[in-house]
Amino acid sequence: MRWIWIDRILELERATRCVAVKNVTLAEELLHDHFPADPEGVADARRAEPVFPNPLVIEGMAQTAGILVGHANDFQERVLLAKIRRASFVAVARPGQTIRYDAQVERIDQSGASTTGQVTLIDSATGQSQPMGEIELMFSHIDRAKGDLGLDLPDHNFVFTSQFMDLLYQSGHAPRPTSQA
Repeated sequence: MRWIWIDRILELERATRCVAVKNVTLAEELLHDHFPADPEGVADARRAEPVFPNPLVIEGMAQTAGILVGHANDFQERVLLAKIRRASFVAVARPGQTIRYDAQVERIDQSGASTTGQVTLIDSATGQSQPMGEIELMFSHIDRAKGDLGLDLPDHNFVFTSQFMDLLYQSGHAPRPTSQA
């Protein structure tokens, strides 16, 4: 099973921009193991609260930006995350919040792409938003690079699986998927 860290794609502009969201809820088991808090004995110690781990926020942005890069060539090429250039956070996501990913193409060519993105938190109860962080990523078009690198990869598209194509369809950005990958 693949883990998808976005729930819906709100906007998708070819080779330009992709906006996706992830709703953070207590129903997700992973939250029950992530409770950052100040150590006991510290005067301003905080009570432990569940948070959505920042590495998964990075993965959510990678999935959002990866869809943006793949969409530029109608998903004919496999796109892999090659490098996290920068990831900085100023807040954490908690249950009851929505994570909004806004990815933009910085550069795209035959070898791959670089993207920049902003992550915003939206409080589900009030609708208020606040910045969460910024993430810069680089992607590789592995079908073009595999010969140069001597890679022996499967013939099927293991990156843009039926789960991702169904997400695009359910969000209104692709035709109904015809086969399972």
